[in-house]
Amino acid sequence: MRVIEDRELNGRFVTSHVGPVSAFTLGYGATVEIRPGELPDIYNIHIPLTGHGTIWVDGRQVATEDSMIGPGQRLDMRWSADSDTLILRIARAAVDEALGKRLGDIPAAPIHFDADLHHAATGSWLAAARIFGESAGAGLLAQSPLAAGHFEQLLVQGLLDSQPHTLTDHLTEPGTMDLPAVLRRAMAFCEERAGDPISIADIAIAAHTGVRSLQRLFKTRLEMSPLEYLQRVRLDRAHQDLVALRGTVAEVAMRWGFTHLGRFSALYRKSYGHTPSESVRRSAHGQQAGATRGQFVYRGPVCTMGDHESGVAQHSGVL
Repeated sequence: MRVIEDRELNGRFVTSHVGPVSAFTLGYGATVEIRPGELPDIYNIHIPLTGHGTIWVDGRQVATEDSMIGPGQRLDMRWSADSDTLILRIARAAVDEALGKRLGDIPAAPIHFDADLHHAATGSWLAAARIFGESAGAGLLAQSPLAAGHFEQLLVQGLLDSQPHTLTDHLTEPGTMDLPAVLRRAMAFCEERAGDPISIADIAIAAHTGVRSLQRLFKTRLEMSPLEYLQRVRLDRAHQDLVALRGTVAEVAMRWGFTHLGRFSALYRKSYGHTPSESVRRSAHGQQAGATRGQFVYRGPVCTMGDHESGVAQHSGVL
């Protein structure tokens, strides 16, 4: 942590509730930069109550002040002196358990949520999260552990349904729950490892079956091969990156394993009805229009998140 103004640090940290979903409030009393690094096995949700802040996740600035970050992701923050923030910390084990009940298996790797909590369906979840924080601060959750447990489950399950994440399609696709466990494991592995150079043998091992059995299962239930399914997952990730303007068309294509740009463009057009470049133009135009309509823009001092070797505090709670 680094105080970036000539002002005494006058912080306030309050623990309101500790459990699978924990609640804290935190204010620094001075403008600060925080660089906790990568998160351990927790999901952190920041909901500003007063003041303002800017957050970077894996080097990318988050568009909204309400934000979240998960295990293995890198966090950088800047908060104003008058900021007071509600922080919800959800244990990865709670998220994994909820996914295991709904998908039949616990994911091999932690899922990642979209860092921006600005989606239409997430508004109701944020309202519930604020009520959870207020209830914890008032002592209600301590008085009724049963109510606290139900509220925690509401928040975990609601987050999975309202905020986009790497396994969203598996939870929302009709008939997914009726698929054999072997097939669900294979599909989840493709989702989680889409950015890695994996083979059909890797998918079969993760699904606990043989290659031929896996191929027959994909053909019978999904009418495609395992590698065709993996390609669809990668194409969807490329589409998301293009819409979010995370690189040029060539950079995004290479990032997701499409080394032939002509074939990538043809496959993309077939799936989305227009070229990758058109997705970039539409998204850029939309962002410019949105800025003129008054979307949140942080206008404080520009912060360059460089490598500050000195004065960096490492926090086990990562707040």
